[in-house]
Amino acid sequence: MQRWVNAVKKLFSPRKDSSAQVSAQNATAPIRVPRSEHNISRKMIDKPALDVLYGLKRAGYDAYLVGGGVRDLLLGLEPKDFDVVTNARPEEIKRVFGRKCRIIGRRFRLAHVYFGRDNYVEVATFRGQGEGQRKTDGQGRIIYDNVYGTLEEDVWRRDFTVNALYYDIRNFSIIDYTGGLNDLRNGQLRLIGDPETRYREDPVRTIRAVRFAVKLGFNIEPQTEKPLREMGALLAEVSPARLFEETLKLFHNRQAVEVFEKLRHYDLFRHLFPVTDALLDEDEAVAALVVAGLQSTERRLQIGKGVNPAFLFAFMLWSVLERRMQPLLAEHSPQEAMAKAADAVIAEQMKHIAVPRRFTQQVRDIWHLQLRLPNRHGERAARLMEHPRFRAAYDLLGLRAEASGDEALKALHAWWTEYQALSPVERVAFAAQVARPKRKRKRRRRNRNPYRRRAGEAGNGAANASSDQNASASGGAAGDA
Repeated sequence: MQRWVNAVKKLFSPRKDSSAQVSAQNATAPIRVPRSEHNISRKMIDKPALDVLYGLKRAGYDAYLVGGGVRDLLLGLEPKDFDVVTNARPEEIKRVFGRKCRIIGRRFRLAHVYFGRDNYVEVATFRGQGEGQRKTDGQGRIIYDNVYGTLEEDVWRRDFTVNALYYDIRNFSIIDYTGGLNDLRNGQLRLIGDPETRYREDPVRTIRAVRFAVKLGFNIEPQTEKPLREMGALLAEVSPARLFEETLKLFHNRQAVEVFEKLRHYDLFRHLFPVTDALLDEDEAVAALVVAGLQSTERRLQIGKGVNPAFLFAFMLWSVLERRMQPLLAEHSPQEAMAKAADAVIAEQMKHIAVPRRFTQQVRDIWHLQLRLPNRHGERAARLMEHPRFRAAYDLLGLRAEASGDEALKALHAWWTEYQALSPVERVAFAAQVARPKRKRKRRRRNRNPYRRRAGEAGNGAANASSDQNASASGGAAGDA
C-alpha cells in the first residue's frame, strides 16, 4: 500500500504553481492535471466505459469518469467498475443509447447502459445545489434528490475527496476541486463538507468510510472520524435492502477481518448484526467463529473463487441460532427446534438487513445439514454429499471445529475431509465402517383431541357391552345344551 502512495506522490509532486493547489482546496478554482503528469491511459479503462464516454461526447454532451475508478487507477489498483457523470438528463441518455439504456432510482435517477446481460456502466447526471427542490426527513437524511446542476456543483455533492476526481475524456486531464489529490498523496480519507451533516444526509457513509479506509490503507481524517460512533445509530433509518448490498461490499473482500475489527472499533457492527454483536463480548468462541469465517472468505477471494452471501449469514448468525435452540430442545426434536429457532433468528435479522429469500433458504439448508452430517453411515454419506449445500455445510462444520476446539467436531470434519478424497468405490467401504446410530424408541402418542378421545371411549364402552352380551348369550345356550 505504501508503494501505491509513493507512486501517487511521485506523479503529483508539488509544482511551482502551488497557489493553484491552495486555491483548489479552498474551493475557488480546480486543479487540472494534464495527461503528461498522471498515469491514467485510455488502455486502462474498460471498453464499455469508453463507449459511453464517447457516445455522449458525439451527441454533444460533456462526460467524465468519476469516483472509485479514477481513484483506483491513480493508485495503481484495478477498478471494480467505472462510473460516468454527464450534463445529459436521464431521458437524454436514454435517447442516445436507446434500448441498451434503463433508467432506475427514486431518490436520484440514474441510467444503466448495458453491454450484455449483467455488464453495465452507471451514468449519472450532474447533481445540483437546489436546496428548495431537495427533500430531507426530520433527521436530515435525503429522501428525494433529483436536482440537476453543473460539474462545479456536482463535485460538492460527492462523499469523499478522493472520490471526487474527474477524468476528462476531451483532453485526458484530471480535475480536482476538493483537494482529493492531496489527500490521495497523504493517504487520508476526508469527507467533503461538514462531516456530521454529510453523515445525516446519508448514514451509509459511516460504513463506507470504514470500507474505503481499509481498502486503501488510509487514515480517516480526524474531523471525519469524530462523529462516526454517534452517527452509526442513523443506520436504522436506512433501507434494509440497501444495507444488504453494503454488507456484501464490507465483508466480501480481501480485507474482511480488518473491516470487521474497524466496524467493532467504531461501534458500527452492532447496527448491522445486533444480536451477534451482543454475544461477541460474552463468548470468545463467537468472535473466533466470525473471524474464521471472514478469513475463509479472504482465502477464497485471493485464489479467485466465488463467495456466497448465504454462507456469510450462516456463520455470522450460527452462534445466535445455537442459543435460540437450547430452550426449545426440551419440548421439540433437534430438527424441529432448529426450524423454529431459524425462523426467529432470520426474522430478527431481516429487520436490519433484508436478505433475499433465495439466500435465507440456503442459510436454513446449511444450518440443517449440521444436524445431518454426523449421520454418515452406509449410503447416507453419498446422499449428503449430493446435496447442493453440502460444501457450504462442510465448510461451516470446519469453522465450528476451529473456533470451538471441540474434538468431536474436529474428528467429524476430518472424516468428511478424508471421505471426499476417496474414490467412489473406496467411499462405500469407508462409510460402511461408521457405526449405525442407535434409534430412540418412539413413544406412543396419546390422543390429544378431547372430542375424538371421548368418542373413542364411548365406542370402546359400546364394544365392551356388546361383547358381554354375546358372552352371556353363548353361555346360556351352552347351558341349555
